[in-house]
Amino acid sequence: MTTAETVFAAMQQLQRNGKPCALVSVVSALAPTSARPGDKAVVTAEGEFHGWIGGGCAQPAVLRTVRQALNDGRARLIRITPADTSQTKDLGEVLEFGMSCHSGGTLELFIDPLLPRAELVVIGASPVAHSLLELAPHVGFSVTQIADGMQAACSPGVERVIASDDPAVAAPQVAPGAWVVVATQGRRDLQALRLALQLQARQISFVASARKAQVLKESLLTAGADAQAVAAIIAPAGHPMAASTPEEIALSVLAAVVSNRRSGVAQVAQAPQAATAGAESAPSPSPVADGSAPSPVGDTPGSEESRCCSTHAAAKPASTTQPAIHHGSCCGEH
Repeated sequence: MTTAETVFAAMQQLQRNGKPCALVSVVSALAPTSARPGDKAVVTAEGEFHGWIGGGCAQPAVLRTVRQALNDGRARLIRITPADTSQTKDLGEVLEFGMSCHSGGTLELFIDPLLPRAELVVIGASPVAHSLLELAPHVGFSVTQIADGMQAACSPGVERVIASDDPAVAAPQVAPGAWVVVATQGRRDLQALRLALQLQARQISFVASARKAQVLKESLLTAGADAQAVAAIIAPAGHPMAASTPEEIALSVLAAVVSNRRSGVAQVAQAPQAATAGAESAPSPSPVADGSAPSPVGDTPGSEESRCCSTHAAAKPASTTQPAIHHGSCCGEH
């Protein structure tokens, strides 16, 4: 195998294993350097190097930048050049690192992060949940549905269905760092929130009015859930917009998830029990999260939940191809 083939084989293996890595390519090299333009390596956040992009003098700066790129998902161009101190300069399009090694030479490297697809976990089988399952794959999410008693997904975009909302059953099947949306809308709401707190989620959003969410959060706290983790649950979920149908509500919720994902406002909870997702993990308060602005699933007139809660009518299916899911009332748990 050539070096390039070895590098790409290692990259493919890491991607199959779902392990984040970065492809590092030498763009230019000013002698004396041991690397040449076109040399490549795949580098992980743990410091694994597969390939060749220069000697040990370059590796600390590369590893530091790889970790930054894997954290925010943005590619970077760096320059490593001789200097008396290991200072770093932001030159706009390129980040320059000083190198105090005696070997000299200058390297420019392009660092391209290769991240596994983000996972969206939708808990529930409501019309909004089904709409989320249909929309999420189109914006790059790997989708998992969790709903008690579910045997098969109604949406072709769903990659996995977990037919139990028992935390002991479902939590081990979900990797840490997923984006979680609870869209139960009255069917096993509290159980779904308990499960969500066990998933070590990057963020938890709850499709509910501010009033209903507050009641359920108080129930979680009474049952002993971590106060910071409960406070971090976003409810009402979604961007503020005049959404009414399940499809529109799902669009709003997904838009907020994508926005938070790209801005990096939420981080994976580090504690082994997701009920300890600390304040550091919580996204910054927003008009939607704190209920101070109209929400697509809040108490605003015409929202899916306000219609359901005021009439105790059965929820409307997300589309004519999906079976109706009858709940009695979306305000309480059955």
